[in-house]
Amino acid sequence: MKAHIEQLLSQTVEILKSEQVIPAEVTPRIQVDRARDKSHGDLATNLAMMLAKPAKMNPRQLAEQIIAKLPASERVAKVEIAGPGFINFFLDSGFLGKQITEIVADPRANVATVDSPQTIVVDYSAPNVAKEMHVGHIRSTIIGDALVRTLEFLGHKVIRANHIGDWGTQFGMLITHLESLQSEQPDAVNSELSDLEKFYRESKQRYDADEVFAEKARNYVVKLQSGDAWCREMWQKLVDITLEQNQKNYDRLNVSLNSSHTMGESLYNPMLKEIVDDLKAKGLAVEDDGAVVVFLDEYKNKDGDPMGVIIQKRDGGYLYTTTDIACAKYRHEQLHADRVLYFIDSRQAMHLQQAWTIVRKAGYIPAEMSLEHHAFGMMLGKDGKPFKTRSGGTVKLSDLLDEAQQRAIDLVRSKNPDLAADELASIADAVGIGAVKYADLSKNRTTDYIFDWDNMLAFEGNTAPYLQYAYTRIQSIFRKAGVDPTQLSGEVSLVQAAEENLAQKLVQFNDIIQSVATKGTPHLLCGYLFELAGNFMTFYEACPVNKDDVAADVKQSRLQLCAATAKTLKLGLDTLGIKTLEKM
Repeated sequence: MKAHIEQLLSQTVEILKSEQVIPAEVTPRIQVDRARDKSHGDLATNLAMMLAKPAKMNPRQLAEQIIAKLPASERVAKVEIAGPGFINFFLDSGFLGKQITEIVADPRANVATVDSPQTIVVDYSAPNVAKEMHVGHIRSTIIGDALVRTLEFLGHKVIRANHIGDWGTQFGMLITHLESLQSEQPDAVNSELSDLEKFYRESKQRYDADEVFAEKARNYVVKLQSGDAWCREMWQKLVDITLEQNQKNYDRLNVSLNSSHTMGESLYNPMLKEIVDDLKAKGLAVEDDGAVVVFLDEYKNKDGDPMGVIIQKRDGGYLYTTTDIACAKYRHEQLHADRVLYFIDSRQAMHLQQAWTIVRKAGYIPAEMSLEHHAFGMMLGKDGKPFKTRSGGTVKLSDLLDEAQQRAIDLVRSKNPDLAADELASIADAVGIGAVKYADLSKNRTTDYIFDWDNMLAFEGNTAPYLQYAYTRIQSIFRKAGVDPTQLSGEVSLVQAAEENLAQKLVQFNDIIQSVATKGTPHLLCGYLFELAGNFMTFYEACPVNKDDVAADVKQSRLQLCAATAKTLKLGLDTLGIKTLEKM
């Protein structure tokens, strides 16, 4: 609805430019917001106040001109001027009623697909090979996946890119340790690798303590990078076992990643020498003290000189920057991306910007291709410090999910002790995992947030259990009414204020989905769903549905509002990767 009003205003501005009321060179940022006071309308804009000075007019006089030229719309009942020049829009309740009918009838809740789909690469999750996933991976994984689902829902071609850490000098020591285990305990290798953290730790200890082991490890790095078949086989075994373990976490999290989406650092390794040579040939990179460096005028060191970004070390090795340059180049040349979204924590901001500056200077991607760092903050404990175990160690993701499910089992059992074991497990899985995901997704991704079990599992407030319960409550209304929500018919009549407020909130869903896709901010959708559930609860208390004295046509109208709300809640939670339940 906001987008529609903004479009009407944009058309009006062009009309006023053609009539020379507004200077032709003025290009205002047209913005429509929800009105704070319903008595002053549903939507409002300060456009007249913004344009008053260049138009050399009093804001209220200009507002009158804007209203006079505003194209007619069945969605708008009336338009008024308020205060110093605000323009307030009152939406038409008849139109809103028709929209609710369309939401009920449409599997997409009346959310349109984009007219011009893009190819969008989403870079997210990115764990390391031979290491277990930990809480540090959760934000990238679930925020990235929510965006993937949102973009696909809108009709874009989305390419999931799990940029795993599967290359580098550490693989020499890992292969050497794996070889040692295979020679000593050939039947026990898989069980040894079932604990990746232990395997990695033992490899590092041997590398640091045993020079013979370390020398062998360094030789294996050279062999691996030269394409040695046996080293490649050992490397692949480590990759496969890691991916298998990671997939268990992805499945539990209801995340859409799988092994086919793996695009690790190794994928770009064959490109690195060519890129370094090309950057030198273009005069962008120079040799400096044995290394190859790109000096960027856009970034200064503490002395005010151009900052040097190393792309090849003295020993011939490459760096993460080199890989990220190759990565962007590959995504243009091979994946034909229009837009790339990187869900990487905020500490990597300068590193990414430097790599992308080099990419653009080298002409590796077209100017219109968008590279976007969707940064996120840290998960903190109640003490305000990075979330750790009680002993101060890193929390494994699998352990966190285990605890979430157990806490949910205890919670659900306390509320409904007679549930069968399989039903209890199913509900606890949806509630526990959903609570963890929603607690993260509902926070602005750019900020740190406090991880708090009690808050995230509460059935009150902006939590997954609250929304899941709201959805199941609506399902119980249909069961009590004995109707199938897909078979509802009749006109939706918005007589009560609570009915109209709920309808207005429902038609905002399309705008919210578009905003999430554009800004990469799932918390906007979480906030919307929470407000929608609150509006529904207010509606349900004020407007009886299943009482005997409710007229048949009124009941049908209100059941359609229930159906539209249930559908929107389910679609919204599905887009966030959170399961809904028919009963709780």
